Amino acid sequence: MNKILLIIQREFLTRVRKKTFIIGTILFPLLYLALIFGTSYIADKTREDLRIALIDQSGLFKQELINTVNGNDTSNTIQLVAASIEVIKESFDSLGYDGYVIIPETFKWQTGTDSLLVNTKKSFGIGAINPVEKKINRIWNKIKRDSLGIDSVKEAVLSKSIDLKLNNEKNKNANAGIATTIGYVCGFLMYLILLLYGSQVMMGVTEEKTSRIAEVVVSSVKPFQLMIGKIVGIGMVALTQFLIWIACIFIIYNVTKTTGSGGAASAMVGKIQEVFTSVNIPLVVGCFIFYLLAGFFFYSSLYAAIGSAINEDMREAQSLSFPITMLIIFSIALMTPAISNPSSSVAVWASIIPFSSPIVMMARIPFGVPNTVPWWQLGLSMASLIAGFMFTTWFAARIYRTGILMYGKKPSWKEMIKWAFRK
Repeated sequence: MNKILLIIQREFLTRVRKKTFIIGTILFPLLYLALIFGTSYIADKTREDLRIALIDQSGLFKQELINTVNGNDTSNTIQLVAASIEVIKESFDSLGYDGYVIIPETFKWQTGTDSLLVNTKKSFGIGAINPVEKKINRIWNKIKRDSLGIDSVKEAVLSKSIDLKLNNEKNKNANAGIATTIGYVCGFLMYLILLLYGSQVMMGVTEEKTSRIAEVVVSSVKPFQLMIGKIVGIGMVALTQFLIWIACIFIIYNVTKTTGSGGAASAMVGKIQEVFTSVNIPLVVGCFIFYLLAGFFFYSSLYAAIGSAINEDMREAQSLSFPITMLIIFSIALMTPAISNPSSSVAVWASIIPFSSPIVMMARIPFGVPNTVPWWQLGLSMASLIAGFMFTTWFAARIYRTGILMYGKKPSWKEMIKWAFRK
């Protein structure tokens, strides 16, 4: 036991003292926020509306387009042109247009289901065509309302829609939007941690094997002890990083709560307080720690087995670790339908099966325990995950004891399975 503790201490201190750990701990939350908000901001700022020439042979759109221009509509995605069809067809691109739309004489407001073609000389994505389609439909709907004699008062009545809001009778504070956001954040964090630190275990084992350090270490400790010490040590690094992030969140919350008296600070405090009242934060954090450690033990033991079997060729690591990585990617794919309907059969079974439960269950828990996630499902999920990582640890240890001292041979999964069940 003392030897395992020494290995854990070595793995933990070696990684925590590195500058990469400190920088990663600070930068990861910032990069994560930048990924979420930055991409949408860049997409919005760099968006370029298509300029479409409109040839209106029906005469229906002319007056409305003039009113739109006079109303200072700055989007100008559609411009009425008086040129002939032949001229536009031949030289619309040289005139500064990305395409053109012809509204035939037979186009009548009574139909409203006619389709129009956006003629271009190159392909565009749906995202580029949608603003043009929305603007034409907005003008077309205005034409139909005017033709039917619908004034502004009637239009206001018709435009009113019913807004449906979820009301959880068992939990009045439940907020589906906050639960969805926290579910996605927890799921993606779990995904990144399992993938990042699992690969660190594999690379660490491979480096010690190729540098022959493992031969020296296993002369004084058993291969199983070495593997467990490395897995637990790196797992504690991941847990430490997560706890630092949680501590920062609580510090920011308390500081803004005591110092913010109005404006943006008060709005931020209000949002954070809404999160704390609508979601059981202690339960979410506690479950996250459990699924982080248990899920990490489940996957990192397999990564350690792969690291012990490969040599210096990193292509071997990629091919052997591909099935394990695909399980994690498949789990993140199951997360989306689980968040859309946390009580569906897909969500329930995916949160119980060990390989997907760390990600999917953490995406479901913010929706409420025991209202959405019954206690028996949470208990069964934890029990199956414990049984799963106990099996994968035993399975990986059997491979590890053979692979860590084997050189010069390219193993396959078939051969590694034989190592596991060899007496």
